[in-house]
Amino acid sequence: MPDDPNKRGPQDRTRINVNEPHEVRYWTQTLGVTEAQLRSAVAAAGVEVKDVRVYLGKP
Repeated sequence: MPDDPNKRGPQDRTRINVNEPHEVRYWTQTLGVTEAQLRSAVAAAGVEVKDVRVYLGKP
């Protein structure tokens, strides 16, 4: 089932999909980072939220 762009958060809260604008908005606000920082973290650490949090130093 495709993501519903009207939903505020991601369908799967364990992964970050930087190809979905609503997920980028959600995760940048949730993690307190810029879009560039989020994309860089996902490129370096992968799509798992726990790995991105560790990479960014966010609890």
